[in-house]
Amino acid sequence: MINIDLFDTPADRIEKLHDSEYVVVCYFSAGSREDWRADADDFSQEVLGKKMQGWEGERWLDIRRNDDLAPVMIARLDLAVSKGCDGVEPDNVDGYQNRTGFALTAEDQLSYNIWLAEQTHRRGLSIGLKNDLDQVQELEPYFDWALNEQCFEYDECDKLLPFVEAGKAVFGVEYNLEVDEFCDQANAMRFSWLRKELDLGAWGEACWE
Repeated sequence: MINIDLFDTPADRIEKLHDSEYVVVCYFSAGSREDWRADADDFSQEVLGKKMQGWEGERWLDIRRNDDLAPVMIARLDLAVSKGCDGVEPDNVDGYQNRTGFALTAEDQLSYNIWLAEQTHRRGLSIGLKNDLDQVQELEPYFDWALNEQCFEYDECDKLLPFVEAGKAVFGVEYNLEVDEFCDQANAMRFSWLRKELDLGAWGEACWE
């Protein structure tokens, strides 16, 4: 499985990856507006919240306003289909735990994430749950796999076990730990884990090698 950017990757590149027997997952942010994206102007001002700390040009979205967000997210899912993606990784689906500028609740997040999963499945794509560890129990039935960053560094990987117990894949990455600090545990937990640089270039160290 390879995880690539939905907007920046052309369809012919995805076709070549399929020829090399990759399953292609396409990334987009479902909880923030990135001002450099081609559809950035499709977001109404009413849904734009606080700037995301540490991420230039990115602002949180008011996920309660699904009537405003749905057309943009559906268009992104349709783009994933048209490009030949096998699945999607919607990022920033844990706004309720962050300072978004909105009074988002856990129920708001569950409703939005489940809606994303249902819309994705209607289009024949798989969908992964990115982070949002505190809602794994509720969301696992709706998601096909999980993707996590740094759960070994923060000692919270046990929260992902419901996916493994349901026979679903758990993928993840560490940035600050050495492979000998997490790979044995990742393999024992039946996780598929990597060490990568934060800029997410081609380099990586895999626990299964």
